[in-house]
Amino acid sequence: MDIDQIRQDFAALRRSRAGKPPIYFDNASMAMKPQAVTGALMRYYELFPTAGGDGRSVHWFANELREEVSKARMSLQRLINAQSPDGIIFTKNATESLNLVAHSYPFQQCDVILTTDKEHNSNLCPWRNLEAKGRLRHEVVRSNDDNTFDLETLKKRIRAGGVTLVSMVHTSNLDGYTIPAKEIIELCHAYDIPVVLDAAQSVPHKRIDVQELDVDYLAFSVHKMCGPTGVGVLYGKKESLSRLDNFMVGGGTVADTFYHREPLYLDLPWRFEAGLQNYAGVIAAGAAAEYLMRIGLENISQHDYELNRYVSEHLQRYEDIEVLGPQDARLRGGIITFFIKRLGLGDIGEQLDQRNNIMVRTGTFCVHSWFNARSINRNITATRVSLYLYNTIDECKAFIETLDEIMYETKDFPRVEVMTSD
Repeated sequence: MDIDQIRQDFAALRRSRAGKPPIYFDNASMAMKPQAVTGALMRYYELFPTAGGDGRSVHWFANELREEVSKARMSLQRLINAQSPDGIIFTKNATESLNLVAHSYPFQQCDVILTTDKEHNSNLCPWRNLEAKGRLRHEVVRSNDDNTFDLETLKKRIRAGGVTLVSMVHTSNLDGYTIPAKEIIELCHAYDIPVVLDAAQSVPHKRIDVQELDVDYLAFSVHKMCGPTGVGVLYGKKESLSRLDNFMVGGGTVADTFYHREPLYLDLPWRFEAGLQNYAGVIAAGAAAEYLMRIGLENISQHDYELNRYVSEHLQRYEDIEVLGPQDARLRGGIITFFIKRLGLGDIGEQLDQRNNIMVRTGTFCVHSWFNARSINRNITATRVSLYLYNTIDECKAFIETLDEIMYETKDFPRVEVMTSD
């Protein structure tokens, strides 16, 4: 990877404030967009800004649009090595993809759905809501003490029976840990249990092969992989998608309608793509997939790890800093979440931004349930550094130097523990 060359693709990195460049370490939330992606967006709006990408129009512009949408679908198929482009369903984001499965799967009242204890709200709230309505029972597989996955506990629960579906975060946005998905899927399939993976944090950062994993459903958001906002993907095996009821229906999903009988719906993938689609976003999503494949997902994974290791080795020198999750940086991808065990620090994210344009995330990262299930000291806040392909060692050095300033200035602040009994 030529990082200097890659950085030239991102206009946002050429900005400055107070004479300093931006240092963007909030990639788990949103990745920046290269010119190849923004150019693809504008190409649609400027050259063939029409509807009819689903074949309902047959004129010049609509034919161009249909070809571009088809190319984008095939690019995303190649990105995750799906067997067919028909297994790529376009949604608004991973949240909608997961809700599509949750609200379309043919559950029975006594069915059990299993998740991890580190689910993003997008893979927790749909199941909690369905449980509240009496449609299923939601159970949680607790992590080990170091936040790694407890495969033995899952084995015991699966063997006990009654589990209908397993839906789990592939790579956690809380600490960057990736569950042993292949082993989990093999175990579940031995008991005829389908598996859903929330891959919002894994698809942008590592090579994902859905055929090798043999996963039934996989959801991800394009905005985390250098693509536009407002586009997500639900991948499914043909037989898995065929099990789902229609989620939203209307224009774009039907072959024919009548007053005297049920509508006739289209085949996959259009049966799940109701209404006018975000055509510009879909085309740009294809451009983002091609961009990542040109760089190489293996290269991105290695780069993430090297940056993570550099930052982690520094953080671990501080007795007053506790890194969340496995201590081996290779097990945390591009994410470093940590607590500073001092009272009265204020918002570290705000201080990093004001001092040196360093953008991180603080708080609970849409994993409120994990924090609420533990006695986390409410007087200290978690800080998340999330790294990506355009970040550099020099940026990591700037982060470390700025954090060192804060730590030095607050060295006499009262020390507290992360876990508390109150």
